[in-house]
Amino acid sequence: MIKVSDIIYGTFELPAIFRELLNNKSLLRLRNVHQSGAIFLVNPDISHSRMEHSIGVMLLIRILGGSELEQIAGLLHDVSHTAFSHVGDYVFGNQEEDYHEKVFEPVLLHSDIPEILERFDYSIDQILRTDFSILEQPLPYLCADRIDYTLRDALHAKLITRKAARNFIDSITLKRGKIVVNDPMQAQWISSTLEKLNKEVFNHPLYVYANQQLAILIHDFIKKGTLTETDLLKDDVYLLNKIRSTSAGYEAIKSIKQQKGYPDFLKKGPHLKIKTRYLKPSL
Repeated sequence: MIKVSDIIYGTFELPAIFRELLNNKSLLRLRNVHQSGAIFLVNPDISHSRMEHSIGVMLLIRILGGSELEQIAGLLHDVSHTAFSHVGDYVFGNQEEDYHEKVFEPVLLHSDIPEILERFDYSIDQILRTDFSILEQPLPYLCADRIDYTLRDALHAKLITRKAARNFIDSITLKRGKIVVNDPMQAQWISSTLEKLNKEVFNHPLYVYANQQLAILIHDFIKKGTLTETDLLKDDVYLLNKIRSTSAGYEAIKSIKQQKGYPDFLKKGPHLKIKTRYLKPSL
């Protein structure tokens, strides 16, 4: 067994397979991948990790009564995210922000995760080929992934309280295998919370500036050969250190942190288009 604690969901004791997975290097990498990309460079208060989100998704599936297999899928669903999360999408001009989904299978297959699953009588094909309806749903419907990042990002951005997040969790249940909200006021609340996130975090000019500038920097360094595309499958610490190992990279990161190019950015406007996310909860 392993004990896992989360700021939203509380403390849980989990079976041994989760201990093995959580201590695997592929998942441990996510501890050093910022959920909100480069935002931490201009606002250190928003610095939660992909690991926190992955654990949160797993625990939410558990709370809702999802199978152990779906809980495992929830824990693994972001294992292929690049360093700085969606900054990787911006580097490659991927407007759907789903680069991590496109490389999910090869990243999993080239990790130790298939061996762990086999030791506990699961297979990697079950993760890759099963439709997990609690974990994922198309926009704008509720799913564990979408609920957790909405609550977690809003909590770290100080848009909501932990109590408000818990009240929402208490209002949801499963109906025919999909998440529904029992309280119309809570359904409106989660939709409004994601709207606030879109405006005050995902599309906040300063935060778009940070993500755009870092994406441009990484893209230029890949073109020059200073970085490689595979470097993006390391973590933020590795990538930052490699960028800062050059004088140009060191100055560029310092410039982002000091917001030196921000006034010019505000005049010209962003060329980075952030994907809009919205919710239409079922009652």
